[in-house]
Amino acid sequence: MSNIIKADICVIGGGSAGLSVAAGASQMGAKTVLVERAEMGGDCLNTGCVPSKALLAAAKQAYRMGAGEKFGVKAVKPKIDFAAVNAHVKGVIAAIEPNDSVERFEGLGVTVIKEHARFKNERTIIAGDTEIIARRIVIATGSRAAVPPIPGLDATPFFTNETLFDNVELPKHLIIIGGGPIGMEMAQAHRRLGSDVTVIEGMTALGKDDPELAAVVIDNLTREGVAIHENTKVLSVAGDLGNITVTVEKNGAPMEIAGSHLLLATGRTANVDQLDLEKAGVAYTKRGVTVDARLRSSNKRIFAIGDVAGGLQFTHVAGYHAGIAIRNILFRLPAKADHSCVPWVTYTDPELAHVGETEAEARERHMKINVLRWHFGENDRAQAERETEGVIKLVTDLHGRILGVTIVGPHAGELILPWVLAKSQGLKVSAMAGLIAPYPTLSEVSKRVAGAYYTPTLFSPRTRMLVRFLRLFG
Repeated sequence: MSNIIKADICVIGGGSAGLSVAAGASQMGAKTVLVERAEMGGDCLNTGCVPSKALLAAAKQAYRMGAGEKFGVKAVKPKIDFAAVNAHVKGVIAAIEPNDSVERFEGLGVTVIKEHARFKNERTIIAGDTEIIARRIVIATGSRAAVPPIPGLDATPFFTNETLFDNVELPKHLIIIGGGPIGMEMAQAHRRLGSDVTVIEGMTALGKDDPELAAVVIDNLTREGVAIHENTKVLSVAGDLGNITVTVEKNGAPMEIAGSHLLLATGRTANVDQLDLEKAGVAYTKRGVTVDARLRSSNKRIFAIGDVAGGLQFTHVAGYHAGIAIRNILFRLPAKADHSCVPWVTYTDPELAHVGETEAEARERHMKINVLRWHFGENDRAQAERETEGVIKLVTDLHGRILGVTIVGPHAGELILPWVLAKSQGLKVSAMAGLIAPYPTLSEVSKRVAGAYYTPTLFSPRTRMLVRFLRLFG
């Protein structure tokens, strides 16, 4: 090797998790090396969160142009320039890119090496012609789109999230295999931009969410013209770009679905291959690196964070993991990751957001629970903006402890935050019921649903008797 670097921390992977560790560690005085073989910013910036939300924003604008009649505004049919839409998506990435650039991190004191990393031994990384010997190593290699073994797929063109945002031609009919968040978001975005869209899901669409509230999203997409086939098995695919056929089995009978383009949205797989983890004594499976509560691998000097740690695959979890790793590595604190209050959001319209336990999970884990709902139709701001489709669902125990909250409705991803805070701090529902919410705002739904917890007591015969008794004293 022509170059040997000794470091306090070597981070493998320049995505959300790795960049957070590298920036924090370097600014706190640790000699830090970051190795990234592909684009800085990882999946989130280049092929995930950022481009997908930019595309959804364009689609929402197109939809609004044809949905003004309820306000007395004449609807117009938007003219879609899909190449310009793609330029908008790329422009958003470019605007954020400097925050994740090599130049910025070198300016923070991080040594950035643009090479593929692999382990030489328990403390040494090889990256190109450089050896990095580090006291602690952080694996933050993320995940990639899973490609299932579907017959015919090897000879059929298809998109994943890693290639979809390079497409500059509006699909005539986009077939999406997978009805999770990515599949449903991209289904609505392309439908609103003018594509016919069919979603094929082997089980239940948005199956990890509360089915009662997920149904609101599914029904809305169906009304907008997205064809959704649940409990449908994909048997094979065939065809060329512009002429794709997916053969499925639904209700025991075969069926062919014809389209122009195919998108696979069938989950993620951890990037654990080609790292030579065995040489470092790091245990792993197909799900990712095996870690303990402190995010340490079987080699206690090596940590794994973010998607590659095999748990919840969200950018905000990656950032949270980075903080846990830094506390352990730099400050020698036995910090442990707690995933009980991790929120997640599906950015369809309406949005679907959740934290804590679903109703079904709560019923399994607790003897008795309270389930409270407040509909957006009873919110004055929602009425003013004609966005009344939605509901907030609060699950508590009999002592008023917050077990979980799910929201479907406009800006649900923003509205979930106070519930994340309340649950993470162990607050009871009384804290939310007692706050003063600005009027008129959508955030009042949180105060209202919390207040509903006390309705049976406040308006009970016992309370009325107490009020009548207290009247006797003047």
